[in-house]
Amino acid sequence: MTQAPVNPRSTLDAPASDDILAVAREQVLERGEALTQEQVLAVLRLDDARLTELLELAHDVRMRWCGPEVEVEGIISLKTGGCPEDCHFCSQSGLFTSPVRSAWIDIPSLVEAAKQTAKTGATEFCIVAAVRGPDKRLMSQVAAGIEAIRNEVDIQIACSLGMLTQEQVDELAAMGVHRYNHNLETARSHFPEVVTTHSWEERWGTLRMVRDAGMEVCCGGILGMGETLEQRAEFAADLASLEPDEVPLNFLNPRPGTPFGDLEVLPASEALKAVAAFRLALPRTILRFAGGREITLGDLGAQKGILGGINAVIVGNYLTTLGRPAEADLDLLADLQMPIKALNDSI
Repeated sequence: MTQAPVNPRSTLDAPASDDILAVAREQVLERGEALTQEQVLAVLRLDDARLTELLELAHDVRMRWCGPEVEVEGIISLKTGGCPEDCHFCSQSGLFTSPVRSAWIDIPSLVEAAKQTAKTGATEFCIVAAVRGPDKRLMSQVAAGIEAIRNEVDIQIACSLGMLTQEQVDELAAMGVHRYNHNLETARSHFPEVVTTHSWEERWGTLRMVRDAGMEVCCGGILGMGETLEQRAEFAADLASLEPDEVPLNFLNPRPGTPFGDLEVLPASEALKAVAAFRLALPRTILRFAGGREITLGDLGAQKGILGGINAVIVGNYLTTLGRPAEADLDLLADLQMPIKALNDSI
């Protein structure tokens, strides 16, 4: 298995200037050089009074290095619930007293979901399964689903099926999977507090195999799982060292019956600072609003995030929680004069 490298960013000196935003403006906006771990931490520690200034800078960075287009994606759960892993945030674990029970979606329903997603203008449709890793039955279902979707819908297909073997990576690449999602979830140092049934390094190994096979890498995580600001900065640096094509940013929506069910929702100002900080750590990456943004940020916060470094959204519902109606996000993008990324720009 490929070993995760020690992140050199963690050993760098703190910024010479006391004004981290001035440093970031010159370093990231002007030169396109990502913030170091220590610099990200300085951003996360900014006083709330400078939040607007920070968000404006992150938006400028996004516009300069990514452009105005917003990538829209829909997701569907092919296999829900009954997962053997103990991810403490997830109600799909079979180890917790959560309400989600194991279920499969049939191929016609999968195709219909892809059609509805495409109607929103989305270019990406992600097939997700709640598993440690796919078995032969799941791989067969995915292959059949991809073939059926391709016969009827013009959309790119992504997958999120847990940890993979090299053989499974090769199979998905042969199926034409465009992008593979496998989240590191949190900083390497915090991971044992979030998951105990597998390691951060196992996830890293899958991501490296995916990249080596030529698929795009989608890797992010969840903020607000009890991590410190230092660990949040560490996580941003972990992701920067991986160089993913896309980073989905989720915010913990505490699920009843899970070990994290009683954690408090992240304050909106803290969440928005994290969005901007991750943009400054990943200036050229697709940074996607994902789960938990509704409960954490609300409608106004969603607008601030899109004007604070975000350049991609998941529309509709998530795997076990309700999202904003797709129309609400699309109307917001129209109001902000943010064009939806076209399919031929995504290939």
